[in-house]
Amino acid sequence: MTTAASKATFTPAALQHLINNGSAPRLLDVRTPGEFQTSHIPGAYNVPLDTLREHRSELRRHLDEDVVLVCRSGSRASQAEQALAEAGLPNLRVLDGGMMAWEASGAPVNRGPERWELERQVRLVAGSVVLVSGVVGFFVPGVHLIGTAIGAGLTFAALSNTCAMGMMLSKLPYNRGPRTDIRTVIASLRDRS
Repeated sequence: MTTAASKATFTPAALQHLINNGSAPRLLDVRTPGEFQTSHIPGAYNVPLDTLREHRSELRRHLDEDVVLVCRSGSRASQAEQALAEAGLPNLRVLDGGMMAWEASGAPVNRGPERWELERQVRLVAGSVVLVSGVVGFFVPGVHLIGTAIGAGLTFAALSNTCAMGMMLSKLPYNRGPRTDIRTVIASLRDRS
């Protein structure tokens, strides 16, 4: 399941097997509430990455068993794994390929209202800014540099595995969905014990 260079992961098939056998680990979905509301694994708890980082010590006290972290593709879940590991939580795994792989495997998903994924929104905003600045740049000298700045930002996002534009877009009302209340999540974690 792991190599020296990679984080501990669960494949969708392995996780589905545990769920079907009644020995499901705790599932923490670290995507935004809006993403979670659109689709999530049944039984998962939504603890957005920023909330998880802020309340990792509190969460650690209520997560004494195996935990599988879920996001869209695995990147945010890996960041959550690092944050929880730094808080001293053992038995952490990341769902390999995230919700994309889970859904592709045909595993069950709870669905809500459809929203564009953050990655798609980033492509729309970045592409639109580059297109408009390129066209306007024919008439207004220097405007094309806005597109260059966006390109530099996207390059940095790829190299650092972060995305400032995605973080900004996640704050929009369209993406927020219902607010995650950490007390409710912790109470739910306690109730399952």
